[in-house]
Amino acid sequence: MRILLAGASGTIGTALIRQLEKNHEVTRLVRRAPKGPREIRWNPASGDLDVAAVEQADAVINLSGAGIAGGLWTRSYKETLYSSRIMPTRTLVQAMRKAKNPPEVFISQSASGYYGDRGDEVLTESSASGQTLLADICRRWESEALGAPDPVRVVITRTGIVMTKEGGALPNLLIPIRFFAGTSLGSGRQWWPWISLNDEVRALEFLLTAPLSGPVNLNAPAPATLDTVTLQLGKAFNRPVWFRVPAFILKAGLGQLGYELLLVSQRMEPRALAGAGFAFDEPTPEALAAWVRRTVSS
Repeated sequence: MRILLAGASGTIGTALIRQLEKNHEVTRLVRRAPKGPREIRWNPASGDLDVAAVEQADAVINLSGAGIAGGLWTRSYKETLYSSRIMPTRTLVQAMRKAKNPPEVFISQSASGYYGDRGDEVLTESSASGQTLLADICRRWESEALGAPDPVRVVITRTGIVMTKEGGALPNLLIPIRFFAGTSLGSGRQWWPWISLNDEVRALEFLLTAPLSGPVNLNAPAPATLDTVTLQLGKAFNRPVWFRVPAFILKAGLGQLGYELLLVSQRMEPRALAGAGFAFDEPTPEALAAWVRRTVSS
C-alpha cells in the first residue's frame, strides 16, 4: 500500500516506519524542507497540505500530537496539547474532503485518556468518555477524525501506555528497578492499559486491512495493575520492588499531569482488535517483562 504518515518523528512513528517499509511504500509529512521524494511538506497550524498528497495514498495514518509529558501542564502547554492534535487532524480531513480520490482508510490516533479515571470498570470501545482534561482532548481529537468523507474507513486507535526503552513510562520504571530501588506509584492498584511498542506497530499495520472502523482499543489483552507490571519487571531483572511514591507527592510535584498520567485507572479491553483476529506477541505482563529484558539486553 501507499501510506501517508503524519507524526513520523515520534517514538511510535519511527518504529512504525521500520515495520511498514518491510511491505509498503511510506511517505512522511514533515514541517521542514523535504529531504527526498518520500517526504512532503505541510503546515497543519495553517491548514496547508497539498490535496495531491492524500489522493496519491491508499491509507493515511495520523500520529500527530505533542507529548503528554512534554512539559508541565501550564495553560500554554494545555493549549499545545489540544492544537497539536486537532489542527493536524483537521488539515488531513479537509484535504480528504477535497480529494477526487480519497484514501481507502484513515487511521487516526487517540488515547486511553478518552476514558478518564474509571477505577475497576471494564472499558470497551463502547464505554463512555471520562471527565478529565485528556478525555476532553481525545473527544475533540476523535470528532475531527470522524469528519472524513464517507468512502474513507476511519479507525480511531485509543492507544494505551506504550512500553518501550526509547521513552515514555518504561524507562522511568526500569531505571530504579535496575539499581535495586524499584518503585510503584500511588496505590499501585490503578489499572494501566499498557502495550509493547512491538504490538503497537503491528496492530497499526494490521488495521490497514482489518474490517474494523470507529474506535479500537490498543492495549494488551491481559489487564494489569501498576503493581503487577512493576513486580513482573523486577522479576525479569532479578530485582526487588521496594518503594512506593505516595499519590499526594506526585500531585504536589506534577499537579494535574501527575494525576492524569500516572494515577488514573483504566481497565481497558482490546475487544475489537482481538475480535478481528489480531494475535499479540506480548499479551501478558510476564511476556512484556521478558520482551523488555530481551530488548534492553540487545
